[in-house]
Amino acid sequence: MTYLRDALTTKVGEFIQLRRDIHRHPELAFEEHRTSDLVAAKLTAWGYSVHRGLGGTGVVGTLKRGTSTRSLGLRADMDALPIQEASGAEWSSTKPGLMHACGHDGHTAMLLAAAHALAHTAEFEGVLHLIFQPAEEGGGGALRMMREGLFERFPCDAIFAMHNMPGVPAGHLVFRDGSAMASSDYVTIRIRGNGGHGGMPHRASDSLVAAASIVMALQTVVSRNVDPLQTAVVTVGAINAGKANNVIPSLATLELSVRALDPGVRKLLEQRIKAIATHQAESFGVQAEVEWNEGYCVLVNSEKETQFARQVALNLVGPDRVILNGPPLTGSEDFAFMLEKVPGSYLLIGNGDGDAVGACMVHNPGYDFNDDNIAVGADYWIHLTQEFFKV
Repeated sequence: MTYLRDALTTKVGEFIQLRRDIHRHPELAFEEHRTSDLVAAKLTAWGYSVHRGLGGTGVVGTLKRGTSTRSLGLRADMDALPIQEASGAEWSSTKPGLMHACGHDGHTAMLLAAAHALAHTAEFEGVLHLIFQPAEEGGGGALRMMREGLFERFPCDAIFAMHNMPGVPAGHLVFRDGSAMASSDYVTIRIRGNGGHGGMPHRASDSLVAAASIVMALQTVVSRNVDPLQTAVVTVGAINAGKANNVIPSLATLELSVRALDPGVRKLLEQRIKAIATHQAESFGVQAEVEWNEGYCVLVNSEKETQFARQVALNLVGPDRVILNGPPLTGSEDFAFMLEKVPGSYLLIGNGDGDAVGACMVHNPGYDFNDDNIAVGADYWIHLTQEFFKV
């Protein structure tokens, strides 16, 4: 293990520069061509068997040692976001309107740093699959890779992933058993009425007034239908109707984000939202059409694998830098689909808190990944791999 740490220490500067290079050249979901070229070239040079094309731009690097068929999957995401960067960093995005605002550049660099050390100095018996996934940011890249045969071609006995978390001290590792991140569904409600003159509302069926009533009624779903000990979110993020003050619109549209930490609560939210929209609309003499688009499922960490991952962290960084069972998050993550098929765990690494570098929240124009985490995150992946193949 000392040799692995030495290998990582001497190379970490290279991977910081690699992270910054990826940051300068962000690519949106399923467009990660430059990034996947870089990842594939590095893995090939280090002796991994490399497969490309799953999910379009996905890359899987496999390293086999010995005769054991025991297999481990480690996953990193690669895509950026359609946000104009305002971090002020020297390595800021060179692409207007695009930036790595969620740290996927850092996740990729951490796993590559671990890949280098594992390929050059590690001794283990088993099959290691490194999964570099496109389109985590709403594109469902994990699901697409799976539909195209990810786990049939690269079977894993367990799988793990790591995400940075602003607000947590840099390098601290956070674990959670069970439901850790929320499902995320996208809902469009179209309210259709009879348009008319704003001065003669009695001769129209007002879709906008019905929409306003539906927005208010939806606020009761969480407060009055969901168990207070459960977590749920119903957010109306957009309402669109009309263009003039003297015209009653015939169509109003609501856009919702709906989240839950329990599959049963997720189903309840769908039932109640559809019922409220339909019956509220009818009470105003208009009609509501609900388009329900399922997004990411609830992310559920398996108990055995989470305990294993937690113990690796305790051995590596000590109890003062490990949060044994952190709070659940109402953000969503498509690694959840992988965890439905393969036991595993999704953990967090602190990106910085207070006024520290890395404390700015993800999906913010001022965000940047904390480069100090590349050594910590890579070291964690190295230790987890070594320990997994000992079990």
